[in-house]
Amino acid sequence: MDHIDHILIVDDDREIRELVSGYLKKNGLRVSIAADGRQMRSFLETNSVDLIVLDVMMPGDDGLVLCRELRVGKHKATPILMLTARSDETDRIIGLEMGADDYLTKPFAARELLARIKAILRRTRMLPPNLQVSEAGQLLSFGAWQLDTTGRHLLDSDGTTVALSGAEYRLLRVFVDHPQRVLNRDQLLNLTQGREAELFDRSIDLLVSRLRQRLRDDAREPAYIKTVRSEGYVFSMPVEISVARQ
Repeated sequence: MDHIDHILIVDDDREIRELVSGYLKKNGLRVSIAADGRQMRSFLETNSVDLIVLDVMMPGDDGLVLCRELRVGKHKATPILMLTARSDETDRIIGLEMGADDYLTKPFAARELLARIKAILRRTRMLPPNLQVSEAGQLLSFGAWQLDTTGRHLLDSDGTTVALSGAEYRLLRVFVDHPQRVLNRDQLLNLTQGREAELFDRSIDLLVSRLRQRLRDDAREPAYIKTVRSEGYVFSMPVEISVARQ
């Protein structure tokens, strides 16, 4: 039986929940809804989803708080599309810093939301042909770190787990599979946000900055991800591959 993508909509606006839910269902998606963070947590305790549409402005814990919470829990790899009534670039940057995979400003057309959802799911499951990564179930070791491709998280030298958002994992995965290779912003944008999205110039740089923070890499003199002026970025650390523990 073919898999039907399951979308969770978290929004306190009943009209938006009903309109979006109805449109996505008509287009072949399975949809569940939650009106706030409490309902979202309760639902995710016993259910898994393929993507979460998360409103920023909600009573109680807002979308940014919930996004940050999701990124350190068992649903840390689940893609998140954030909705906001504000169009300020600062809000979009904060959303991406919290770990969102994409950002859509209200009011929006349901058709655009569907396109964004499909684009995120496609990017999550398929890498560009020229940047294919190694098979899953491996430990990719570099410097003081290991990337567990099964758990999709980092392990430091003490074995402590460092959670990654979906976009962070995908970007780091490309870097460690192509060490000492300069990757330009177009390649990295195609992988992490996709050309379907309306991107702004700082998005890929912001994501690299987040990765450097995860790796405790000094942005002034980075040991792992180095900036190549006018070209892009290069992962400068050698990488060793071993089989991940089951």
